[in-house]
Amino acid sequence: MNPYVLTILLSSLGLGTVLTFASSHWLLAWMGLEINTLAIIPIMAQQHHPRAIEATTKYFLTQATAAAMILFASTTNAWLMGEWEIHQLSHPLATTTVMLALALKLGLAPVHFWLPEVLQGLELTTGLILSTWQKLAPFTLMIQTAPTINSSLLVAIGLLSTLVGGWGGLNQTQLRKILAYSSIAHLGWMVLILQFAPSLTLLSLSLYIIMTSSAFLTLKTNNALTINTLATSWTKSPTLAALAALVLLSLGGLPPLSGFMPKWLILQELTKQGLPLSATLAAMTALLSLYFYLRLCYALTLTIYPNTLTATAPWRLNFTMITLPLSIITILALGLLPLTPAVTAMLDC
Repeated sequence: MNPYVLTILLSSLGLGTVLTFASSHWLLAWMGLEINTLAIIPIMAQQHHPRAIEATTKYFLTQATAAAMILFASTTNAWLMGEWEIHQLSHPLATTTVMLALALKLGLAPVHFWLPEVLQGLELTTGLILSTWQKLAPFTLMIQTAPTINSSLLVAIGLLSTLVGGWGGLNQTQLRKILAYSSIAHLGWMVLILQFAPSLTLLSLSLYIIMTSSAFLTLKTNNALTINTLATSWTKSPTLAALAALVLLSLGGLPPLSGFMPKWLILQELTKQGLPLSATLAAMTALLSLYFYLRLCYALTLTIYPNTLTATAPWRLNFTMITLPLSIITILALGLLPLTPAVTAMLDC
């Protein structure tokens, strides 16, 4: 892609997200979401591969549907209640429709079906943008509208997403689909605590972005798209393979890694709010996710795959790649747990 065109598209991507961040009016927020969607579509379709075009078409249709639902809900609220402000969303029909539309935009269960299929058709860099940056604008709107949404609906969507995210990834061999189900599960944890502690949701989102970025960049450096090709990583770069295994365990939420912090604080907050059953169910669904992360770790560090591999195996790393972002993000993905007391003190302020 022409660098000037790419610069314009990435600038538009940033503009759409910032516009949604800054808006207090539904039409302005909707406009930001639309700019965001239209800017990423050429980036997704740049490969000119049938699977990439199919993924782009699916993404466009789902995002257009969600945007139409948001427009319908905000217009309904303005018609019935006379308010266009995001914070003044008060009619039950409008709040429920907006919640389902934002769930569709983010890929939360039960409207998650598009996310694994779309992510599977994209290259890893575009998949990283879709899994991290594209979640920010809808999540901002969800945080702003959360106080007016029925808490039972939020808890139900959160628990269902953690369950689907754990269950869906169990039988997968494609790494991009596994990361898509991982995304669904993590977003479920964030939605679960959204109404009780929004600051915890932001903490979880930040750590999710750090850990997912590290996972995607590691896979891109190793040029691995399936579990079979992942098994050749140890031969190419033992250090990177060992760190990648730790990043996956961090995504699973094992101590003493960074991913343990949000899960621990969320379970603690749910118990304080008198929801021990929801906390128990969430902790049990996290075990499902942990199983497929451990499966990846096993393939990555304990398996030396036979040389009759059908995939293209680049046995030497291309050292012209810029690895500084990967190094910084991996350090953050592994070592932030000791900062938990400082984080909890900041959250309590």
